[in-house]
Amino acid sequence: MASLISCVSWVRRGVAAQNPEKYVLDDGELERVSALSRIELEDAKEELARAHKAAQSMGRGAEGEEADDGDEEDEWVDEDENAMDEDVLMEENSSSANSQKGDGLDEYDLENYDDDDAMPAMGPFSNIKGLTYYRNNDEDPYITMKDDDDEKENERKELEIYPTDNLLVVAKTEDEISQLEIYVYDESEEDLYAHHDLMLPSFPLCLEWLDFPPVTSPSAKGTADTRAKQFGNYIAVGTMEPEIEIWSLDTVESMYPDMVLGRPDKTAAHIPTPLGTGKKKRKKTKQRPASTAHHVDAVLSISWNKTHRNLLASASADRTVKLWDLSRDPTISGDAEDGQGAIRSFSIHKDRVQAVQWNEKEPTVLLTGSYDRTVRTFDSRAPDTGVGTILGAEVEALKWDPWEAHSFFVSLENGIVLNFDARTLPSNASGSSPARFTLSAHDGEASSLDINPHIRGCIATGGADKIVKVWNINENVDSNKRQVSLVTSRDLGVGKVFSVAWSPDDPLTLAAAGSKAKLQVWDVGANAGARKALASKLAEGGRTLKERTSGGVIGVASDDEDSVDDGDE
Repeated sequence: MASLISCVSWVRRGVAAQNPEKYVLDDGELERVSALSRIELEDAKEELARAHKAAQSMGRGAEGEEADDGDEEDEWVDEDENAMDEDVLMEENSSSANSQKGDGLDEYDLENYDDDDAMPAMGPFSNIKGLTYYRNNDEDPYITMKDDDDEKENERKELEIYPTDNLLVVAKTEDEISQLEIYVYDESEEDLYAHHDLMLPSFPLCLEWLDFPPVTSPSAKGTADTRAKQFGNYIAVGTMEPEIEIWSLDTVESMYPDMVLGRPDKTAAHIPTPLGTGKKKRKKTKQRPASTAHHVDAVLSISWNKTHRNLLASASADRTVKLWDLSRDPTISGDAEDGQGAIRSFSIHKDRVQAVQWNEKEPTVLLTGSYDRTVRTFDSRAPDTGVGTILGAEVEALKWDPWEAHSFFVSLENGIVLNFDARTLPSNASGSSPARFTLSAHDGEASSLDINPHIRGCIATGGADKIVKVWNINENVDSNKRQVSLVTSRDLGVGKVFSVAWSPDDPLTLAAAGSKAKLQVWDVGANAGARKALASKLAEGGRTLKERTSGGVIGVASDDEDSVDDGDE
């Protein structure tokens, strides 16, 4: 798999802890990790059993349409029918020869070396209960070289995050290894550097920052010395797996997420069942059974409700949108579906749901876009009363306009960006509705879209043509028409652009990443034409831009930056 960055998320200044904590495996965390480990071991056993059953079904005769071709059965037979007999004969000869040599090894009984009566428990945390652990090296009597105070101070300074720093969370996959990379961006020094990383179990597809401490997070549980935190610094991650992981960004060297939304005990141990047993049928597999309590396929989009902070919405390839309550414990076990997992499940699309977002002005309203070429908006309390429209291509991204409560943007796989007024959409989404304006943004997919939260009518788009573009939208009050103009565009060297995001603090700073696994921060204000085009809007918002000595693009130097990558995307 080629290296790439699938998505990027900003963390505004002053949110991150100034001195992040190191992961501590105390009794409470040990109990939580052990519970997760037991689930993983059970998953592995069930997966092995299903794989064995699926393998047995391959090549076996069936009736009707699933019947194998007669000639294909011979392909599973060893060409040399006497091969097994010969192997047995060789083993017998070898055994007799060894007994005749009498080399003095008989007393060790090497032939039965692997035949232990009681095999030890397997798994990464099978014997962790019997281990003695210490909070730090000073308490460990077996470590004679204790941590020096100077070393501790240097380490603390290296991990320190200042109130003037932004964090950038990057979902990166490199050499088939997926991880979250957390970067620190110092705007005053124009510096971008890696802070720490978190390993992920599967390919990441989407990110969403939130400040609500999940109920299973250690920081959400008060102790005798500390009170439970009401705010935090977390990132929700959707991957190719059906589960959603929520990680604390204020803890380094974490082993497990603070919360897992879903039912890994039911979905992880899944072997696709073949619909037929012949070779012509093997590529067709049955999907996981649908569930209203958890996703059964990849999570493609996540949206956090900034008003009702305990609510999280997710869109999945299983064609559903689900609503989660982070104040409820999601680890409830049992076979019943009621009272556990997602609190609501919406089946309003006929294909994979690519994007979902809450409306900040109306916090109960959701906007969704799907591969079925429709976009829908509905109140989560009454989903049957929603409205929508048919589009000309599959949805790539969508965003509510933070400056207009009823306006939203949609980018499509054909490079088009559309703007709609939700109040004009029909209740029956079987027909198309005219957009307020249409923008031919990119050649190929318009894969990313973001609305500037500081400047009204300023949007950024990124596409498969490797270009990031900034647009200016002006509205004529008299004619009620909108004029769209391109402010500036640039190839930032990230390859095909998969993610574009405006800074939550700086009016003309955005981050972009893509198929070259490279993160770039672009200060659009360094461009004279952009400053001129947006000067009046900046003045209206009371924003000022300072002069830049650099070209406006800030990145992280990689080990192979000088090498030429000709096999690009």
